[in-house]
Amino acid sequence: MKIIKVLGSGCSKCEKTAEIITRLAAEAGVDVTVMKETDLAVIMEYGVMSTPAVVIDEQLMHSGSIPHRSDIEAWLAIA
Repeated sequence: MKIIKVLGSGCSKCEKTAEIITRLAAEAGVDVTVMKETDLAVIMEYGVMSTPAVVIDEQLMHSGSIPHRSDIEAWLAIA
């Protein structure tokens, strides 16, 4: 199971990012847990300066915008 964290203030882009990841994982049959992290101190620990950001299994994968579908699909395909 992949642990995916969406880092951000809870803005609409952050919410949309979490929704898209959850939907694409379900479509692909990939078992994920999507968590939203809004604590600024925690977000800063990842070195993120622009949200939304995506962390998968404690590795920062993306920040600054809603990720593209193709990127999310590639992340979900990584074993």
